[in-house]
Amino acid sequence: MAKLYFRYGVMGSSKTANALMVRYNYEERGQDSLLVKPNIDQRDGARFVASRAGLSHPCIYFTDLREMDEEALRRYACVIVDEAQFLSEDDVDYLTHLVDDLNLPVICYGLRADFKGDLFPGSKALLATADIIEEIKTICWCGRKATCNTRFDENGVVLKEGEQVVLGANDKYIGLCRRHWKAGDLGPGRGK
Repeated sequence: MAKLYFRYGVMGSSKTANALMVRYNYEERGQDSLLVKPNIDQRDGARFVASRAGLSHPCIYFTDLREMDEEALRRYACVIVDEAQFLSEDDVDYLTHLVDDLNLPVICYGLRADFKGDLFPGSKALLATADIIEEIKTICWCGRKATCNTRFDENGVVLKEGEQVVLGANDKYIGLCRRHWKAGDLGPGRGK
C-alpha cells in the first residue's frame, strides 16, 4: 500500500541531497522514479534539482506532473517532490490522489516553516495529510538541534519581516536552534 511521506528540515539539513539519493536508489534497483519540483524554484535552472553537496539530476515541474496521463504515471515506482513547501493545498490533495487512487508512493521534501516561524501552505497541508512525517535533522552553530530557518541580509542582519518566499541558499538563510533564532545570533564571526 502506497504512502504519502513528508520529510522536512531546516535550511542546510540535506533535504535535496536526500531526495536525490532516494531517486538514485530506485534507479540502482532498476525502478524509475519521477523527480518533481514546484515551478517557482528556478535556482538550479529549469527542470533541474541540485544540492549544495554537488548532487544533481533533471526533474519536471509540478505543473508537468499534473498534466501527465495517469497511465504514464503508473510506470513509475514513486514520485519524489523537492521544495514541497511551495505546493498549494490543492497540489497536496492531488498527491493524495496519486497515493490513494493510483497506489503510487509520494515522498515530499521541504521546509516546515518560514523565517518568521509560520507554516508554508504546502507544509501545512502535508503535515495534515501525510501518512508518514519525518524530520531531517541538522545542528545550529552551537551544537543544538536546528529547528528554525533564519533569513539574513547582506550585512548579516537577521530579518524577521518580509515576503514569505525569497529564494536563496547559504547566501540568505541558515538553520538555527530556537534560542539563537529568537536572539538573531548567526554565530561567532557572522552577522550582527
